[in-house]
Amino acid sequence: MSDASHPDAVDRAAVDPAAAEALAEGTVRRVVVGVSGSLASLAALRYATALARRESVPLLAVLAWEPPEGEGLYARRPDREWARLWGEDARDRLRSAFADALGAAPADLGPVERRIVRDAPAAALRAAADRPGDLLVVGAARRRGVLARLRRRRVLRAVQDHADCPVLTVPGPVLRPGEARVLRRNARVPPVLAGTPTRPSRIATGGSAGA
Repeated sequence: MSDASHPDAVDRAAVDPAAAEALAEGTVRRVVVGVSGSLASLAALRYATALARRESVPLLAVLAWEPPEGEGLYARRPDREWARLWGEDARDRLRSAFADALGAAPADLGPVERRIVRDAPAAALRAAADRPGDLLVVGAARRRGVLARLRRRRVLRAVQDHADCPVLTVPGPVLRPGEARVLRRNARVPPVLAGTPTRPSRIATGGSAGA
């Protein structure tokens, strides 16, 4: 399997013409990446970090979240305490994504911003990538099943069709049947040392930036 974390290793078919032109002409001024914690978004974060390093530009990582039941239903029965907990969980997931993808926040880059946004993923990414010279990087998971493919394509299409900047799509890893389920289960169950009290599992959240 190719290493998608290196800027030269991504399939050129994943780069739209505008992104290819910006990279070739050196006009990229900031790299914006969507993060959700999925394997595809971790690949996108690694790639975006390597690209920001190569181009010597700032990196902006965006994680979007919504109430699990959606904003429409939440508005009928708002609960600020639950909203606060969901926001904290989103911040934890963004920190964990950096740890999982990079080991830690990269120290050899220029400015690195981590942004939590309460919004739908596609809308949050389009709003974040709003500067001249921005390049938006998103992960594309190779999920199985019709419903998963439709959901993934819906978010990616909304970003690709309406973003005001070039978009580069990073493919996620190819997994054998059952591997993704095992990885997700292991990610939800942190290791517990002997004598250490267990902590409650993370709160389920809504949609996230990145596939």
